[in-house]
Amino acid sequence: MNAEAFLITLSPEVARHRKAWLAALAGERRMSPKTLEAYERDLRQFLQFMTGYLGHPPGLADLSDLRPADLRGFLAERRRAGAGARTLGRGLAGIRSFIRHLEKQGLASSAGLAATRAPKQPKTLPKPIPASKALQLADPQEQMRDEPWIAARDTAVISLLYGCGLRISEALSLTAEDLNGGNSLVITGKGGKTRLVPLLPVVRDAITEYRRLCPYSPAEEEPVFCGAKGGPLRPEIIQRQIRKLRSALGLPDTATPHALRHSFATHLLANGGDLRTIQELLGHASLSTTQIYTGVDIDRLMDIYDKAHPSARKNMR
Repeated sequence: MNAEAFLITLSPEVARHRKAWLAALAGERRMSPKTLEAYERDLRQFLQFMTGYLGHPPGLADLSDLRPADLRGFLAERRRAGAGARTLGRGLAGIRSFIRHLEKQGLASSAGLAATRAPKQPKTLPKPIPASKALQLADPQEQMRDEPWIAARDTAVISLLYGCGLRISEALSLTAEDLNGGNSLVITGKGGKTRLVPLLPVVRDAITEYRRLCPYSPAEEEPVFCGAKGGPLRPEIIQRQIRKLRSALGLPDTATPHALRHSFATHLLANGGDLRTIQELLGHASLSTTQIYTGVDIDRLMDIYDKAHPSARKNMR
């Protein structure tokens, strides 16, 4: 049964509260469209599981007091279907969000969810690109483009990813108005949160050169980076270009646009940047998200410790 057909089978009460929950996530929580889509899909998959488990589409009474066994059964089925720990953890978060939405209205209890642990997440560290290679990726002479303005465009975008730590979506959504701030950028990131990012002279110069050569003139409120035919530049164009460049430069498959953002943070840390500042520059809501970078350059941190910590200096005597 496809998604649309299944949703038709939902009880009117569950369908109504599901719609209100999604509206609250989009409005009050300002959840990104992709996360909203994932939460909707996760809840739908759970309701489909419960339909098979109960023999009929679940009503509010069936969802009012879920047991840990219900949730473990769902997670086990998703794991058998090939879902990894991150997907399962997000799925549980989506279900928990919906049940808490019902709980606020006195229609359900989240006790069963509280007693269900999310699958243990694998610890993964970013794979930064060496500084020399990152600089080559942003070198206009390396772009291998026939059109000078397209080479300048790619240079400017890659410079923003590595020089400012932007996500590719943030770089490609920049408008002429956004770029009129001189030495800084106001970036609107995930969840609509804004942050101030310094604009290095080399990055500003790359953007200026692109705009000088670009044959198109987007309106002030439109994205400044254009595709070959004048429309907004799509992320896959830059992703494809970086795949081509990493092949030419002998870089691994992990050298992606997002790896440039990781490299921005890692290289700042290696050169004495503090985590709080890097957290602000990246737009992370939690310092724990930024702390993953401490594992990337532990040798550098230990070197700083050995040279600077009083106990280390004492032991050197």
